[in-house]
Amino acid sequence: MKIRKRKRINIPDLITCIVFFGMLIFMSVMTIVLPKQDFLEMENNYAEKFPRLSAKAVFNMTYMNKMENYISDHFAGRIGWIKGRTVLETSLGKRERNGIYILSGRLVEKIPEPDYASADKAIAAINKFAEKIDIPVFTMIVPTSAEIYADELPENAPNADQKEFISYVYQNLGRSVNTIDVYQTMMSNRDDYIYYRTDHHWTTKGAYLAYAAAGKKMGYAPVPLDLFDIEHAGRGFIGTFYSKTLYDGIEKDTIDFYHLTDGDRVTEVAVTANFGEEPTIRKSMYFREYLSVKDKYASFLGTNMPVVDIRSENGGNKLLIIKDSYAHCYAPFLTQHYSDITLVDMRYINIPLGQVVDIEDYDQVLILYNASSFMTDTDIRKLGY
Repeated sequence: MKIRKRKRINIPDLITCIVFFGMLIFMSVMTIVLPKQDFLEMENNYAEKFPRLSAKAVFNMTYMNKMENYISDHFAGRIGWIKGRTVLETSLGKRERNGIYILSGRLVEKIPEPDYASADKAIAAINKFAEKIDIPVFTMIVPTSAEIYADELPENAPNADQKEFISYVYQNLGRSVNTIDVYQTMMSNRDDYIYYRTDHHWTTKGAYLAYAAAGKKMGYAPVPLDLFDIEHAGRGFIGTFYSKTLYDGIEKDTIDFYHLTDGDRVTEVAVTANFGEEPTIRKSMYFREYLSVKDKYASFLGTNMPVVDIRSENGGNKLLIIKDSYAHCYAPFLTQHYSDITLVDMRYINIPLGQVVDIEDYDQVLILYNASSFMTDTDIRKLGY
């Protein structure tokens, strides 16, 4: 009769197994007991709320999907896990994460091919708007960093041709619209700090170059760069592209304020958050409280709001700007030439523009968007109402 030998327990494997399941249980418990955040600041996004259980939600799988997102958003140590995964993927040669390309010195957005049928509707709305008012209308579409640094993208990486798109828009805008082309200005200054490395916006230097280039068409003489004192107001800025990758291998950004040596002479900034309510009044274009949070770009006129009015002691005409957030660090330069500037964000306007502002009270209108947002924005069509 053979006697079976009892298998020896592999102690190292047993310890590994115990540690693994112990960590799994520990992290699960911590996920349950730790306080839950409504807003994930590092990722600039709202966290999934605990889903409400119902038979319908279970049947159509929305409950399970929301529960999965809830656990993912609130999992203990999730930022560390995500960063570790990003480091591992980039070490294996992957250079794209969540729609963001990871280059050697910057992060840039992956921009899909534009929907020209949708763009045609925006173009038609601008043309209709310009034709029905009796004041000059200017349009500036700014290329983003994905276009200016396209040669640094991974080989065969999908990336929309912004130069071609901007040319298409300008060629189809009517005679009532004056186009301002800053493409070559941005391209010829690409070696300067004109776009943030971790964010989708242009820097204050990039905005200044466009402001200077637009002067001849809009009828003002730009203030020379050497008349500004540059304040490095916010260091360690990590923007929207960082939020999508959580990749720490890119140098952090700096928020710069450009001050005229003899003073900015802005008397009032009125921010309208909700129609029917009194606007919030500020004395400066720079909202410094945002320099201490992650979204430091909001130090330029705050977060996106329906209407922002800037009034200064400088003489000049009144300007209406229809815009995206690229205008926030651009508008301060224009205060040297306009006594009143009103910025309107069409994403937050659900009534005709004429009910928001008296358009004929202005001397000029500037429509300012970056190319990426113009490609996808459907709210510009409201100009045609």
